[in-house]
Amino acid sequence: MAPKAYDAVVLASFGGPEGQDDVIPFLRNVTRGRGIPDERLEEVSHHYRAFGGVSPINGQNRALRSAMEAELRRRGIDLPVYWGNRNWEPFIADTLQEAYDAGHRKVLAVTTSAYSCYSSCRQYREDLGMALVTTGLEGRLEVDKVRQYFDHPGFVEPFVEGVTEGLAKVRAGLAERGTPEAPVHIMFSTHSIPMGDAEAAGPRDADGGPVYEEGAYVAQHLATAQAVLDRIPEAEGLEWSLVYQSRSGAPHIPWLEPDISDALRDRYENGTRGVVVVPLGFVTDHMEVVWDLDTEARQTCDELGIVMDRVPTPGTHRKFIEGLIDLILERTLENNIADRPSTTSLGPWYDVCRPNCCANRRGEKPTIAAVDSTVGTPLPNPGE
Repeated sequence: MAPKAYDAVVLASFGGPEGQDDVIPFLRNVTRGRGIPDERLEEVSHHYRAFGGVSPINGQNRALRSAMEAELRRRGIDLPVYWGNRNWEPFIADTLQEAYDAGHRKVLAVTTSAYSCYSSCRQYREDLGMALVTTGLEGRLEVDKVRQYFDHPGFVEPFVEGVTEGLAKVRAGLAERGTPEAPVHIMFSTHSIPMGDAEAAGPRDADGGPVYEEGAYVAQHLATAQAVLDRIPEAEGLEWSLVYQSRSGAPHIPWLEPDISDALRDRYENGTRGVVVVPLGFVTDHMEVVWDLDTEARQTCDELGIVMDRVPTPGTHRKFIEGLIDLILERTLENNIADRPSTTSLGPWYDVCRPNCCANRRGEKPTIAAVDSTVGTPLPNPGE
């Protein structure tokens, strides 16, 4: 898209409970429309209950917002940053109303999700589109969204730093056991999604088929993992894999595999004694990271005798914050950054999504930042 005179930024995220009394209402929001009874929700609430009913995501989003505001100030840029969630307070609709009431009319959204699939891109565009409808701000408040940033250097470089340090820690741990040359594996982990959503992720070709055979979600993760490894001399020759975590939903519906704990057991049987776990699919250390990786995956490693180090997520890493602000300034009329860096051949990704990109297989909803909406114009294919 051509640069615009945006007057505010909205940080859009998933949201999470902030106390034991919030857990079930939060899970109702997450699963709305699926008819899941509270008894079943209570069964799956254990990871929140184990942390006092508090997800770390809201606190991390407050820190992320503050860091973005500080970087904007450092650059002398007057753009306020608002924050809204999909599933918990502050809700996106309330945030857009707040921005409008403060006098803003052109808002640029940044989401805490780097990749392309329904839940990590299109659903946020629907959240923002539905919020404009429910607040009555459609046609009065203009909302756009920055591109998916899976291969932006600001997202990639913190992982490069983390994997480099993680390899050194795992090697040191193996040396303490007297096995410094034991095989080490680099395991990139991301949130599993239903196979149908994985296959629908990304743009369609002229015949309506996927541009990427396995879907953009998987293709982007594989490409980003390779981009990380290409920047780490110590990783040369080491085996690596992409694994999945946090599966939910009905058992009969296929989701992306292998699960990280299953993969760890397989690697152990094949001789692996050290593993660097990289939460490549996550922006911050929220519940899926601290429970599925720091709790369950670590327990699996302890049981097997695998030396494990979990790499930090980008969080408020200086390079990530600078990268987010650069993504914003790609789109602004004032302080515009014309260069759009990417570390893989898949990017830079679209400012405006193509029709049926990451299609909603559950039914269409109003969206922003799409060719088939009132906002924006088509862009060339990514990588062209």
